[in-house]
Amino acid sequence: MTDTIIPIIIELVKAYPWFPVVTSVVTLASAIAAATPTPKAGSAWSKVYKVIDLFALNVGKAKDK
Repeated sequence: MTDTIIPIIIELVKAYPWFPVVTSVVTLASAIAAATPTPKAGSAWSKVYKVIDLFALNVGKAKDK
């Protein structure tokens, strides 16, 4: 299985040089969202946290309430 997946990933990275950047942003945002508590609504941090949640792809049922 890895014999087919690894060449596909390598070709994807070569074809789309922005791909590693996007995956890194999503990974970092996911780590920040998981490690920090959800702020109270209306605070300055809550607005920043909404952007982090968006970058982390925490939408719908994946979102912490």
